[in-house]
Amino acid sequence: MNNTRFATIIHILTLLAKNPGEWMNSDWIAGSINTNPVIVRKELGVLQEQGWVTSRKGKDGGFILNISSDEITLAELYKVVKNSDVLGKKNLNPNPQCPIGKDINKNLETLFTETDDLVFASLQRKTLKSFMEQF
Repeated sequence: MNNTRFATIIHILTLLAKNPGEWMNSDWIAGSINTNPVIVRKELGVLQEQGWVTSRKGKDGGFILNISSDEITLAELYKVVKNSDVLGKKNLNPNPQCPIGKDINKNLETLFTETDDLVFASLQRKTLKSFMEQF
């Protein structure tokens, strides 16, 4: 996963968890992340689909955390935004005549899966609440 989606959603959720009961708008959240509000709104939509945040329209509207921060593991966040293996992607067309090239992707697949499983297991032991308490 070589993008900022995980960092963005954990930033959003940490802000919401640190301010329970306070409706926060996407512009304010984007200012904290120092990113475009459109990106924040896109990720807030994903978080709404998960049932983790609720939105309210209007002058006093915004977003609020919908569940307790100790009910969300960082592994769940990772799963929502994961778009590639931790180690990246394999080369698509290694040389099938090469003794290494012909089997490299099969062996890399095992390595990639093992690495992803380790990351997931580590994140499974951490909650949004435990992350938020650092601030």
